[in-house]
Amino acid sequence: MLGRLSVTPTDDDLTAPPATSWVVEADRRVRYDVTVSRDIFALDNHSLMQAGTTASATTRRRFVVIDQTVHRLYGDLFDKYLRHHGIMAQLCVLDATEQEKSMESVAHIVRGLDEFGIDRRREPIIGIGGGVLLDIVGVASSLYRRHTPYVRVPTTLIGLVDAGVGVKTGVNFNGHKNRLGTYEAPAATLLDRNFLTTLDRRHLSNGLAEILKIALIKDRALFDQLETYGRVLLDERLQGTTPVNEIAAREVLRRAVHGMLEELQPNLWETKLERLVDYGHSFSPAIEMAALPDLLHGEAVTIDMALTTLIAHGRGLVGDTDRDRVLAVMNLLELPTHHRGCTPELLAKALADTTRHRDGLQRLPLPVGIGDAVFVNDVTDDELRRAADAIAVAAGATTGSPR
Repeated sequence: MLGRLSVTPTDDDLTAPPATSWVVEADRRVRYDVTVSRDIFALDNHSLMQAGTTASATTRRRFVVIDQTVHRLYGDLFDKYLRHHGIMAQLCVLDATEQEKSMESVAHIVRGLDEFGIDRRREPIIGIGGGVLLDIVGVASSLYRRHTPYVRVPTTLIGLVDAGVGVKTGVNFNGHKNRLGTYEAPAATLLDRNFLTTLDRRHLSNGLAEILKIALIKDRALFDQLETYGRVLLDERLQGTTPVNEIAAREVLRRAVHGMLEELQPNLWETKLERLVDYGHSFSPAIEMAALPDLLHGEAVTIDMALTTLIAHGRGLVGDTDRDRVLAVMNLLELPTHHRGCTPELLAKALADTTRHRDGLQRLPLPVGIGDAVFVNDVTDDELRRAADAIAVAAGATTGSPR
């Protein structure tokens, strides 16, 4: 912590008892590595063993929180890796679903940490799983002894490009998404595209939604790549079975992660409330929670982006051609643009909650064409209703259709 301490007299009456106030100023230096490391469970790959440690650390103990599906798919391989490197690990296997994203799951991890007796200065917690698991581990790490270093290993696409690269953590509470959380930077994040080989198609689409977000608000070239290669990226699980497709997969991931970090780094603690990366996240928390378990996070974000694209179109910020291209790419990536629970009442309530969260102003990012954005504070309930009706018509929604 860097800063200063000043003492200020507050009473000019020399006959009175001295009254003094202290002003404490401190800056917290944050540094963490986000590294691409293919095939991290390969026996000759030392990145996982060394992540989050110092050169002087010789401990061979780790507390690992791992998603139960990931453990089923990769448990044997991970066990061989641990034994090869002489690491004694205690595993905490979680059913990391949105419904289990709670303080109860955090408490389960904390009980395991107490049992393990972690040396929090030399033995970073390792979280291996999707965005939900990484959020839960982040909350536990920030609370346990007030700060225990942790390493993120995202195993889903949304984890690779979104949940795994920032500093926000969170769990759901009282029917609200991420209502409890902290800002807790990981010691390191390891990005391994190999995990996507076992990810189902819907979860691949789910992650592509967050990539599309970056494209729409700041990177037209990334949008062009999604438009050209989106179906191939889905079909090949971003593995690149030809040289051209491999270059496309690498570049899409690189641009998405770089664009995300470029927006986050100057404003890690969200002191500035106008955030481009909030695009798609004004209405989606309410939509996602109301629709559980119908919608994944990226699907709810896409519905939000479709809705705000229509609002922007109504204001002349997005032309007919760009509107149609955006909706077509959402369809290409097999993402929903409408949900039956997306009612005018829900949207109005979501906007009111978002406005409270953003210090009394909507600060709503709207796209300007493709690859740019503007913040507005005057979206009305009627405007929301018209956009919701238009997107329902565009999606061909019928009563009773879940998505």
